[in-house]
Amino acid sequence: MNNLKSTFSIKDLENLSGIKAHTIRIWEKRYDLLEPMRTDTNIRLYDLKNLQKLLNVVLLTNFGYKISKISKLNQTEIEKFVVKIQTEKTVNNHVLSSFKMAMLNFDQPLFVKTYNELLSKKSFSAVFFETFIPLLEKIGILWTTNTITPAHEHFISHLIKQKILIEIEKYQIQQNNVSDQTYILYLPFNEIHDLGLLFLHHEIVTKGHHSIYLGRSLPIENLLELNNHFKKITYITYLTVEPVEEEIENYIQTFKNVILKDNSNELLIFGRKAQLIDKTTLPNNIKSIENIKDFLFTL
Repeated sequence: MNNLKSTFSIKDLENLSGIKAHTIRIWEKRYDLLEPMRTDTNIRLYDLKNLQKLLNVVLLTNFGYKISKISKLNQTEIEKFVVKIQTEKTVNNHVLSSFKMAMLNFDQPLFVKTYNELLSKKSFSAVFFETFIPLLEKIGILWTTNTITPAHEHFISHLIKQKILIEIEKYQIQQNNVSDQTYILYLPFNEIHDLGLLFLHHEIVTKGHHSIYLGRSLPIENLLELNNHFKKITYITYLTVEPVEEEIENYIQTFKNVILKDNSNELLIFGRKAQLIDKTTLPNNIKSIENIKDFLFTL
């Protein structure tokens, strides 16, 4: 339990709640909304109870409740109001707060409980697009501002990956390929950010296509063997960190010369770095895809 992040600076609260530190101070001073601890040098520190209260207060203010009214409620009453106002609009904000609390506490049961409640209302694809993607984007910001550690990010990413794998297995058991197309998904050498690619694998499998997931950090030449096993291949990769920007053009050219030579196969490139590629320079059998949903509509 010593690894849990149990105290937060006011800047941490700003990063986690989206409310400016100046506003938090006003709420604290005018309405006694939070109860900070003080260090020997008079620096404010807040515990998890304060953080949870702030996240709930923010949800209520977003729904039109006045801070002056909220401040008169105790913690139990605030939580009752949060439950009362939950609609399609507010559920996602509430579950994002729950997932953030699960991450900060390394609380797997809370993650599972929140996820199961969400999945009972939405498809897995909707959960991923509407909740997990915003959550991961927020986590990226929290990591860069040192609000959380890499351990927090790894914890939540692993749990999300676990859920994707469970959903994939459901469809693999009953796989009935709708075409002779084979999709082969891999990450470039030294690339380890695989959640986006794994979700693509899920979407391809659920639509009845033959999909092979090769995972992280694969050198281009290792893909040659696949050409001997399948005739109609769409290779899919996801560029997040690797290759570095100045090496992307060379990477594409090498892939074309080694893997796409003398065949009708193709390569689709997804990820943040797909936006850096000049599409006008790409050969016909290599495409950069900036919008996952647009691609999924074509399957």
